[in-house]
Amino acid sequence: MNVIADFCLVPLGTGVSLSPYVAACERILQEAGLKTVLHANGTNLEGEWDRVFAAIKRCHEVVHQMGAPRITTVIKLGTRTDRQQTMEEKVDSVKARLMRL
Repeated sequence: MNVIADFCLVPLGTGVSLSPYVAACERILQEAGLKTVLHANGTNLEGEWDRVFAAIKRCHEVVHQMGAPRITTVIKLGTRTDRQQTMEEKVDSVKARLMRL
């Protein structure tokens, strides 16, 4: 099953700057072959369910190895059974409606 996810991992106990951890996770997600869109408060992911969750698990493992004693993660998921839909298609649908207003 394909899934579109919004993923935000926050290491705790590591100080103020999170960019090294975000970069490490982005690398993992790309290596997993997932389609990603980095945004200001997380990353949108698209891919097969098991690959998405395996990559998220790997992000936790690597961020812990980088010294984070705790991690909190927020994940929002969307799946469809009627057809496959990409992240771009979802955004384009809204943009098309805005153009008609």
